Amino acid sequence: MSSAITDLVEMVEPLPDEIQRQVVAHVREYIADLQDEQRWNESFNRTQSALVAAARRAKQERAAGKATAMNYEEL
Repeated sequence: MSSAITDLVEMVEPLPDEIQRQVVAHVREYIADLQDEQRWNESFNRTQSALVAAARRAKQERAAGKATAMNYEEL
């Protein structure tokens, strides 16, 4: 067990059972958020070059007069 886990256990252990359950629920939610953020970052990193290429194409098309203004009412 890592020292961080040991520290966490030592902090939570003396607490009443109900508070321990609340801490565990919060930690689970926090970990789920971190995992979600990690998945987002990995997905973004995998697609970043494609996004840059699409942005360059759009800029070139706009400069060449091939782009049209977006009608937000049609969305």
